Order: sequence, then structure tokens, then C-alpha cells
Amino acid sequence: MSGPSTASDTPITDRHQLAEVLASGEKSREAWRIGTEHEKFGFRLDDLRPPTFDGERGIEALLKGLVRFGWAPYEENGRVIALSRDAASVTLEPAGQLELSGAPLESIHQTCKEVGSHLREVREVADELKLGFLGMGFQPKWRRDEMPWMPKGRYKIMRDYMPKVGNLGLDMMTRTCTVQVNLDYASEADMVKKFRVSLALQPIATALFADSPFTEGRPNGYLSYRSHIWTDTDAGRTGMLDFVFEDGFGYERYVDYLLDVPMYFSYRDGVYHDASGKSFRDFMQGRLDVLPGALPTLTDWNDHMTTAFPEVRLKKFLEMRGADGGPWGRLCALPAFWVGLLYDDAALDAAWDLVKDFSMAERHALRDGVPKQALGLPFRGGTLRELARRALEISVAGLRRRAVQDRCGADETGFLDPLVEIVESGKTPAERKLALFHGEWRGSVDPVFCEFSY
Repeated sequence: MSGPSTASDTPITDRHQLAEVLASGEKSREAWRIGTEHEKFGFRLDDLRPPTFDGERGIEALLKGLVRFGWAPYEENGRVIALSRDAASVTLEPAGQLELSGAPLESIHQTCKEVGSHLREVREVADELKLGFLGMGFQPKWRRDEMPWMPKGRYKIMRDYMPKVGNLGLDMMTRTCTVQVNLDYASEADMVKKFRVSLALQPIATALFADSPFTEGRPNGYLSYRSHIWTDTDAGRTGMLDFVFEDGFGYERYVDYLLDVPMYFSYRDGVYHDASGKSFRDFMQGRLDVLPGALPTLTDWNDHMTTAFPEVRLKKFLEMRGADGGPWGRLCALPAFWVGLLYDDAALDAAWDLVKDFSMAERHALRDGVPKQALGLPFRGGTLRELARRALEISVAGLRRRAVQDRCGADETGFLDPLVEIVESGKTPAERKLALFHGEWRGSVDPVFCEFSY
């Protein structure tokens, strides 16, 4: 989740300003970049419990330790809650899940190098604190009430609001981790096509990256329990956004959607004002009761855009949000998958041909079915595995045509190898962990913290 916006304090006086924010994200192809974000669970090596924020082995100590690598600390109420370096940041999810929001980079080679450098830095400091970090979609061992809370103002507001609108929102906040990629668009039409393709194919990413089969030490009946959690978090800000596929969709229609997403807060003068459940439309009329007479600024709008959580999110770029967290190789595979599909014209056309006749009912069936069945989900006389194979073939071809090579002459297609292997074997990461749980782990999830930590 994001921190406070650094956008302009320009007052919003017209609805069209909001669409202009989205239009301002348009970039020429030469300026398209790749932003990769991933979250991970911290745990203490001696008892596997998640570290608290405070203390000699706490999350704040870890953040302060990372400063040695040139990160600049960001404080809230005198506590270090985030770091920044160049165009990247390290932030905290509500229960202390550590997130790297990577810089906008030109290639998957650079992205993977960035992720690797970050994990090495975290490992050096974590070793000193006797901490480890695990990439999975859902906390495999600890109950919700055993998870710590980080001292961030927006999380206090969300913590109080979530139980009013869903049953699993607090689990989303405290016990999930994801990996996502942020990609650019050239025009409104380009945004629309990429949005439709990525939204229709998001269940494939969920299936390929499914890695959250355990809850509180036992199998939970799902392969991506993280994905299931989003179906009972807050219907007012999540989901498949059927209107994206309607004629006339564009920036203004997305603005209308965001204006109907209930607010969480307004951040002003270092204070989070609780506006949970309030209307941004009322805010634009100066009728927000928690800030009487105040009008929103572009800072407020940029913050509000981060509080919608659909499967694909539009800000000044598109965010693909459907994948469980995982090991280093899959953190590089997700951007490779989407770049191959969306950053090459022929691949984008082929991907659109693959999904353009999907009905709304089929899109929802895919979204609703993958948390439990992943690649085995029935689809049009076959399974999702066949659809995933075809999508990967299109992505591989797109990366080959991009022909972005590292210094050894290798292109970006190798980053898809973990996903190709998953499709060929038909076994998701979750299914492999379940086999270990029922086999050599002898009914315990504890070995996952050793065998799959970074």
C-alpha cells in the first residue's frame, strides 16, 4: 500500500482535472518503463513469529539498518516508516510486510538486478537482527490476532473501517503479500486496450503464481487464498470492473468509478483525517463533514486513487495486481510476462484476439474459480492451463521481438522460464508446497520458513 502522496497541492475545481491526471501519464514508446513491486513476510529465526515494529529486532531497526546502503528515511510522528533512494522506495504493509517499490526501469534485466540487490541488502541487515524473510501469498502459520500492527496513520483508519464492509479485509491487510508490475501507455486508446487485455488475463497470473495454500498451519482448501481474500474485502473498491469492457470506456469513465469509491482519509499538515466511507464527490463540493468547507487538492486525489483495489488499477500507469508473492525468480517473471504481452504491438494484438470474445460471465468465472483450482479450472472444453500456455507463448514472442539483451547477449525470455515450467508440469507453487506438507514436512508448515526464505 502507498504512503502519502507527493503530488501537487493544486485545488480541484473541475472534474476534468481528474481525467487530466490520468492523461498526464501518457508517454511515447521510448519513455515506457517497468516498475516492479513486491512484498514479503518477516519472521524471527528463533520462533518464526513476525517481528514487531519496535525493539532491537523490530521492523524499524531493520529500516534504520538499511540506511547504510544510501536509503533516506521517511518519518511519521518521529518513527521511521519508509525509505527512499533514487526513484525507488521501501515501505511497510500494515503488519510489517516489507515492500520494495522499484524504480521505473527500461528492461527486465534491470528489474531483476534491482530486486536482487534489494534482497541482498535486506538479508545483510536481517542476519544481524536474526530475522528472515519469506515470499508467499498468505501468512502460512500465524493467526490474524498474532500479527503486529505498524504505526501508520492510514492503517489505523483502514483497520477500523474494514470490518464494516467485508469479512476478510483485516486478513488482506495483515496476512497477504503480492508482487505486481506497473506499465505505461501511449494514449487513451492504448490504455484502454492494455487495461482490457490485462484485466481479462489477470486470472492467468493468479493461477501461475498461486502460492497461498496454508492458513494457521493447515491447508485452507485454496491454491491462492490471497486472491480469495479480495472477494470479501470491500466490494466498493475491488473486483473485475466490467465497465472497462463497455463501449466508450476511457479516462473519464474511470474517474467516475473512482469518485464512487468511498474515501479512507485526507492527509493534511501531517495528520490523517478519518473520512472512511465518505464521498469524494461531497469533498469536491466542500461538503466533507470531517473537513468543513475544505476542497480537495491533487494530493488528495492521488491518495484516493491508491485506495481502490481492483484486479488492475489505473493511476498514471497501469498496475497488474493479481499475483501471490514468491521467490526471487518469480518476482522477475511477473514483469516479464506482462511486458511481453503489452509492450509489443503484435503481442498485444494477439492477446486481445485471445480474450476479446470472453463474455462477462466467463471473465467472472475465471476470476472466481482460480483461487481454488488455478490451472486446473475448466474453461471452454479444456482448462485454464491451455489458456495460460497460449498467453505465455504470446509473451515469449513479444519479448523476443523486443530483443532487449543483457551484456552477455541474452534477451528477456529467460525470465519466463519459471512460468513455462509451471505450465508444462501443471503444478503450481501451492500444489508443490502441499505435496511437501503431506510428505516430507509431515504435516507441518514450519519448514517453509527455512526452505523458501530469501
